[in-house]
Amino acid sequence: MKLYLVHCGFYDLEVAEGVFESHTNFFVVAESFDDARAKAKLHADFSKKRMHVDGLQEVSAVNGFRIEATADASLDGRTLVVSSRHRDLAPTRPATSLV
Repeated sequence: MKLYLVHCGFYDLEVAEGVFESHTNFFVVAESFDDARAKAKLHADFSKKRMHVDGLQEVSAVNGFRIEATADASLDGRTLVVSSRHRDLAPTRPATSLV
């Protein structure tokens, strides 16, 4: 299994009446690019926001460190993201979220 970043685009009617395309990224663990695309499409926000996949990247190493995906049954299939808010304008939410 490999780590993929899936770059998704969407038009949000709440922002400038949907004139401009907005973007977000999902991380997924998958066996291939096609599998990663399919897994991203299962994300609740993907269908809710009527997203499309603009691009995919396989992340195999960062700054000289290899990335390895290891299954953890205690996560029950959820994604763990640890965030750091760098501006005081960002909405407040717990820094760690399980999706």
